[in-house]
Amino acid sequence: MDLITPGLGLVFWSIITFFILLVILRKFAWKPILGAVDERENGIKNALEAADKARMEMENLKADNERILNEARAEREGMLKEAREIKTKMVSDAKEEAQEQATKMITQAQEAIENEKRSAMAELKNHVASLSIDIAEKVVREELSNKDKQLELVESMLGDAKLN
Repeated sequence: MDLITPGLGLVFWSIITFFILLVILRKFAWKPILGAVDERENGIKNALEAADKARMEMENLKADNERILNEARAEREGMLKEAREIKTKMVSDAKEEAQEQATKMITQAQEAIENEKRSAMAELKNHVASLSIDIAEKVVREELSNKDKQLELVESMLGDAKLN
């Protein structure tokens, strides 16, 4: 029965052994265990902070990439718009120049036609004047000589003038 009911000495030495064990564990085991736990906790905290920083950097990089992409798109659109404007201006300038050339050519052609017309009219007037003078000369000669012959001469001259 001594085994089932502990004696006062056994309880005393058990308590003293427990406290000695507690002091030894505290001095040699608790500090390293708590230090390891703290170190592990700090490592996890640092890892989480690093992951948050990495996530933030990724978000920043993604935002930067989006911004750069949008800037590139805007620049491309600007360049395309500028190219379209240059093309339109070139086409417009070419049309204007062609219109000016056509107008100039038409004006020159009209002037040439007008000059030719004036020249032909002057030549025709000269020819008509020459014929008129010839007819008048012949008529005057014939009139002075004979009236019947004068009529005959005028009719023949008119016939000759119509043939030419």
